[in-house]
Amino acid sequence: MSNDKNSPAPALTSNFLRAIVEADLAAGTHSRAGLPPVITRFPPEPNGYLHVGHAKSICLNFGLARDYNGRCHLRFDDTNPAKEEQEYVDTIIDSVKWLGFSYDYQGPQGEEHHLHYASDYFDQLYAMAEYLITAGFAYVDSQSADDMAANRGNFGTPGKNSPFRDRPREESLQLFRDMKAGKFADGEHILRAKTSADAMASPNMNLRDPAIYRIRHAHHVRTGDAWCIYPMYDYTHPISDALEQITHSICTLEFQDHRPFYDWLLATLAEGGFFQQPVPRQYEFSRLNLTYVVTSKRKLRQLVDENIVDGWDDPRMPTIVGLRRRGYTPESIQLFCERIGVTKSDGWIDMSTLEGCLREDLDPKAPRATAVLRPLKLIVDNFGEHDSVDCQSPVHPHFPERGMRQFPFTRELWIEADDFMETPSKGYFRYYPPIGDAPGSRVRLRHGFVTECTGYDKDADGKVVAVHVTHFPDSKSGTPGSDNYKVKGNIHWVSAATALEAEVRLYDRLFSDPQPDAGGKDFIAALNPNAKEVVTAYLEPGMSAALPDQRYQFERHGYFVADRVDSSAGKPVFNRIVTLKDSWVAK
Repeated sequence: MSNDKNSPAPALTSNFLRAIVEADLAAGTHSRAGLPPVITRFPPEPNGYLHVGHAKSICLNFGLARDYNGRCHLRFDDTNPAKEEQEYVDTIIDSVKWLGFSYDYQGPQGEEHHLHYASDYFDQLYAMAEYLITAGFAYVDSQSADDMAANRGNFGTPGKNSPFRDRPREESLQLFRDMKAGKFADGEHILRAKTSADAMASPNMNLRDPAIYRIRHAHHVRTGDAWCIYPMYDYTHPISDALEQITHSICTLEFQDHRPFYDWLLATLAEGGFFQQPVPRQYEFSRLNLTYVVTSKRKLRQLVDENIVDGWDDPRMPTIVGLRRRGYTPESIQLFCERIGVTKSDGWIDMSTLEGCLREDLDPKAPRATAVLRPLKLIVDNFGEHDSVDCQSPVHPHFPERGMRQFPFTRELWIEADDFMETPSKGYFRYYPPIGDAPGSRVRLRHGFVTECTGYDKDADGKVVAVHVTHFPDSKSGTPGSDNYKVKGNIHWVSAATALEAEVRLYDRLFSDPQPDAGGKDFIAALNPNAKEVVTAYLEPGMSAALPDQRYQFERHGYFVADRVDSSAGKPVFNRIVTLKDSWVAK
């Protein structure tokens, strides 16, 4: 039965992983009584906030399960207690759900909940380690960390066997039990696997007697102080997959060289009677490299810790919580992940691709609104000081069934400052004053009247502070005779008397370099100084009812969202999500 709690898929494109899954389905490779034919997993370590690269993995793993009537597990790789916190567990769960996916599955016996933790398996992981020792596939190494590193060799030099490699099995087993009992300090001993007699000469560094257990006296958020030894990722990951009966274990390309150990470990434990065939198989795909962002957890933490950004959910951050606060939709991210596809070759995806998916998703959804971001006063001299005329505009121009929005035309209005020029440039069709004997320009105020510029006011510093116009009473949009006025300029406006004054944050790309940390570059030097600008804007009065997370298209300016943190009743704060079209230029 399919998991109908996961969001519907965007239009699907073929890729090599789908081909593998479909071939396995056709061959019945993973046909097991009572289990779905496809079981995947998303296994983050709870040591930070997820970012857009993780979103690709979430969409891939949960998406494959959804599309092939399977299930996907959310499993926390919580084997490093020094770096893991409940805060990260909570935000990861929330991010997965926000993206439109669920680890709940409607099975033959009812609803199943597949939220798992590697710490759920600590007893089994330990028992299997003891088996590996007694079967001659693991030993306790007592070298110092420096000696171990030196004897491991490098890509051009074979490693050397540890002097403890041939330690009697009984001795290794007792040492391992003493490690578990807390009799040794951190780093005093370590448990290593023996994949073959000549493993230390393997060209694959990951097969050179890899460490599978280390001593770490640290409090674990779930198991407390019950353990002082913890399994390594390369040991925990395949066993957890097998215990959960995962069919397709999908990783990024950096784990390709780890696959031989994955296969060896599961085959060895299957021979020992711990698992039945077929055991899970690992497949790798290229990670997401997106221009104008960094996705290193260390570098993202640096941005937060040094107060370069305003926290993990800063709308400039590539974290999922940051994208959410910026105003991205789950559907746009799913569309992006489907559109960029899945390959085994690394490459760069331009930020404009993600932004294009966002515009594509928002355009039919977002109601329209009028906003003046850089206000300049417009005074209609021949309009009564206390007069008001109702104007209206569609909530959405392509969906008339959504109705109309209302706003008043009054004597004093706000327009954009760049809709007036003292000396107009060639082809400028907005406001400019009379020049010589020529009258000032005529401009239609959208959904209102045609007006003619008659002059302007300056302050003591020579800055234009007001533009004066007269209006033509018979030119109101939608009234008989309004079409008799032929003008090229058509601008937006709001009534100064009724406009909502609001804080608007104009966000842009955090970095001005498309690959800010490539090649060892100092990514801090690539920060875009114009990534955030805060302005006081004037919005049409109905926007006072905007609720947190509501998205709008501010006509002419782009898509905006009422900030989910700082907005309050009747006083929304807006974030620019994305401009109406791709006009990125590094400044």
